[in-house]
Amino acid sequence: MSPRTRPPFRADHVGSLLRPPDLLAARDDHARGRIDDRRLAEVEDAAIRDAVAMQRQAGLRTATDGEFRRTSWHMDFIYRLGGISPADEQIKVRFRNESGDLEFSTAALRVHDRVRLEETIFADHFRFLRDAAGDGATPKLTIPSPNMVHYRGGPAAIDPEVYPDVEEFWSDLAAAYAEQVRRIADLGCRYLQLDDTSLAYLNDPKQRAMIAERGDDPDHLHLRYIRQINAALAGRPADLAVTTHMCRGNFRSSWTAEGGYDFVAEALFSELDVDGFFLEYDDPRSGGFEPLRFVPPGKTVVLGLVTTKRGALESKDELKRRIDEAARFVPLEQICLSPQCGFSSTVEGNVLTASEQFAKLRLIAETAEEVWG
Repeated sequence: MSPRTRPPFRADHVGSLLRPPDLLAARDDHARGRIDDRRLAEVEDAAIRDAVAMQRQAGLRTATDGEFRRTSWHMDFIYRLGGISPADEQIKVRFRNESGDLEFSTAALRVHDRVRLEETIFADHFRFLRDAAGDGATPKLTIPSPNMVHYRGGPAAIDPEVYPDVEEFWSDLAAAYAEQVRRIADLGCRYLQLDDTSLAYLNDPKQRAMIAERGDDPDHLHLRYIRQINAALAGRPADLAVTTHMCRGNFRSSWTAEGGYDFVAEALFSELDVDGFFLEYDDPRSGGFEPLRFVPPGKTVVLGLVTTKRGALESKDELKRRIDEAARFVPLEQICLSPQCGFSSTVEGNVLTASEQFAKLRLIAETAEEVWG
């Protein structure tokens, strides 16, 4: 196998990491007014330096900041877009795990003005990560895909007086994202990931029924979302590697949607203009590998075979067996390995320890080395 010099790498990970206890304590102190912004930033900086060192020690060639400065993987970004704000009402999302159900409540969003980019979002986050990574790793920035702005609230979240023609909303959203991508690339980012639950959720018949109830087209919304990501990436630098991560929900070791990638696979893999696809494949609810037959030459599939939802460590033999199964549908040369999702998509984190997290990242690096060299 030829070595990969461009992301995604043979051993990679999605992005978020468990927040260390001292960082969680500092966030609580900051919320209660016991420490100021400067002190919180100092604790975050130290935690991110440690996280970068941990990723290097695990054997990874890329590094993220663990999303340590965020509360949520997506809303911290979305609320910083011009024209978008939290709404008064709450959205309740039902998550499931092996023990039962739990409910997550969060503020809805409202598109109250023309969508625009007023600042380079996470510019300071990336600069720090870039400098912390140094020459030893490729820094990766993760941001929510533009689809998450729409999927969260649907048509009801868009003020019809601002956008009497919804096509203007889509156009403004694409322009804001395209400008964000350009600015981040100017800062030296060469590895950008668009995190997206919508394209995985739409494989679930229950999610499509919900989409129909709110007035959207459940049979074709994924095509709109694919076009939207492509518009956001149009004109990006040729040396900027872009991936997308698609999962079915990740909150305190629980999920929302179920089902394989079959419903969206043909359009997704053949039309989405990204370099690689991080895919959730850690248990039977994720479906089989058959949809990978639509992945064209030149695209990379990052198999999320290692779960972040439980601490028990997978076996190398099982991982290799599943890689072999996937290679029946897409060439081994186009496959990489990762966890199925982040370890802490929200500040609360999943139910495993920091040592278990490290063991999983190390397992991925070792397995990739044995499979691809």
